[in-house]
Amino acid sequence: MYDELTEVDVKKMQEEIDYRVQVLRPKLIADVQTARAFGDLSENFEYKCAKQEKNRNDSRIRYLQRMVSTAKIIPVDSGGDAVGLFDKIVVFHEKLNREMTMRIVTTLRADAGKGLISKESPVGRALLGRRAGDRVHVKVSDEVQYDMVVRSIEKGEDDETLEIRKY
Repeated sequence: MYDELTEVDVKKMQEEIDYRVQVLRPKLIADVQTARAFGDLSENFEYKCAKQEKNRNDSRIRYLQRMVSTAKIIPVDSGGDAVGLFDKIVVFHEKLNREMTMRIVTTLRADAGKGLISKESPVGRALLGRRAGDRVHVKVSDEVQYDMVVRSIEKGEDDETLEIRKY
């Protein structure tokens, strides 16, 4: 199993790994040692919190390393006038009777609240490869289905301003 990521995704993850290993880990280890010196560990809340933060950091490092090692690098260029990765799309949601603006991104950078839709989500899969004017049927489940019309497509590129998800 692999994750489809862009070169920028991998670069951002590697930067986070480097920061967590070189800067954050030594600080968290020092915090654990300081809290341990406070005395009885069974009732030492500071020690438990410091240990929890250190373990959370180590877990994130392992997660990112696994993502980087199993990543399949995908191209960003969609070409032509079809919807591709990082394109900004204006769609008309027929069921809600309103226009929506969204951007198709990799799963690692998805944030539906900000209009960043994963290419692997039902909406993302339905929109990829479509052109302005196309009617798109989105099937979330057997019970939840709706139609959208692609109004416009603004070609985008993979920039480093989109953050990767933290947890």
